[in-house]
Amino acid sequence: MQNKEKNYLFLILIHLLLGVLIYIAPFVSKIYGYGILFGGIYFVVKTRNKNNEVLLAAAYIVGSEVFLRMTDGNPNHEFSKYGVMLFLTMGMYYSGFSKNAAPYWIFLLLLVPGIVIGTQTLNLTTLDIRKTILFNISGPICLGFASLYCYNRKIKIEEVNNLLLVMGLPIISCAMYLTLFTPDLKEALDGTGSNGLTSGGFGPNQVSTALGLGMFIFFSRIILASRTKLFFAINLFLVLNITYRGLITFSRGGMITGFVMIIILLVYLYKISKYRGKVKLNYLVVFITVTMSLIWVYTESQTGGLIGKRYNNQDALGRTKESRFTGREEIAATEINAFLKNPFFGIGVAKGTEYRLEETGDVVASHNELTRMLGEHGSLGVAMLLILFFTPIFLYLDNKQNIYLFCFLLFWLLTINHAAMRTAAPSFVYALSLLKVRFEDETPSVHRE
Repeated sequence: MQNKEKNYLFLILIHLLLGVLIYIAPFVSKIYGYGILFGGIYFVVKTRNKNNEVLLAAAYIVGSEVFLRMTDGNPNHEFSKYGVMLFLTMGMYYSGFSKNAAPYWIFLLLLVPGIVIGTQTLNLTTLDIRKTILFNISGPICLGFASLYCYNRKIKIEEVNNLLLVMGLPIISCAMYLTLFTPDLKEALDGTGSNGLTSGGFGPNQVSTALGLGMFIFFSRIILASRTKLFFAINLFLVLNITYRGLITFSRGGMITGFVMIIILLVYLYKISKYRGKVKLNYLVVFITVTMSLIWVYTESQTGGLIGKRYNNQDALGRTKESRFTGREEIAATEINAFLKNPFFGIGVAKGTEYRLEETGDVVASHNELTRMLGEHGSLGVAMLLILFFTPIFLYLDNKQNIYLFCFLLFWLLTINHAAMRTAAPSFVYALSLLKVRFEDETPSVHRE
């Protein structure tokens, strides 16, 4: 066994054991959470970010976010978003940022009017207003900071693969914890709705998002980082386990997003591959398709056919549900209505929940960041969305070596459609689409000593 294989196996085993340890001794989760923060700070300061170490620190905290929330290991709910901003601010101190990143300075400035309006219109106390606005705006601000750091920053493809691995390691711990936490599946299932018992007692939507991302990460390693049979076997095992755990959350958004990312990656690789590469991809696609189909059949048998009904938008008796998106379309409709009534500057950050209460009598938070930005920021929200969507596309014209670009962009777009920016993952993964990926060594930039 080569050293690389030993190291890889060691990392996997450590994170499997971490999931077991936190299940047995829940207090370890708090230690783990603080350890990530202070360990990351020490790592960045020690290396002075000479090889984009802040991206590794940020990636790990993003990968661990849902697991920490699930096990009460976060110092506060938005810990990961603030952690990402802290690490990347340190990175900009040591390594600077592109002077051409003006679109993301504009994006951050366009957030300000909505914040100001929110402070004036929310029917809350001063302290509650601050907390509510921070909760709602932390995701977009995190995205802005991450984008400033990543914009056109040169990085090797091997470093991107390592970055994804670091993000995926805590998801392994999460999957292990879910394996131990989940009771007998037949006892846990009482319908085709999203299931908290199979999601670690936490929000299935966020758990599904993390597991869908993990599924994609280790699938990408099957294709691009499995140089030996052992690597292939390990990565395949991880993909199958994470996929199964994700499916039985009964939350569709994260898993569908992961599958779409896999398809986009395969299409892109097929497009740029030569004849021999395409032949290998054909064999791999057939093998993976058969394997994934077996996982689906196994999940169907374990859930008594409920998982198939869930993805067909049916209840346990096979009747088609009235709402395909579990009521999210109604929430989106109120936000579009708010935009039409306040088209210039919107109703203000975090005002959407109060607006829905006034209009429909329901107190429910938004699940769709696109319509939320329209309703709460008005025409400025339109401008921000145009910046976010078209800037990576523009960079792609001179950044075609970033084979993950469209995967990252679609993860952001699809995730904010069903889970808004409740986690740091869409913000950080979006920013990775802005990296200038290269396959050969180039002269490194100067770093602050």
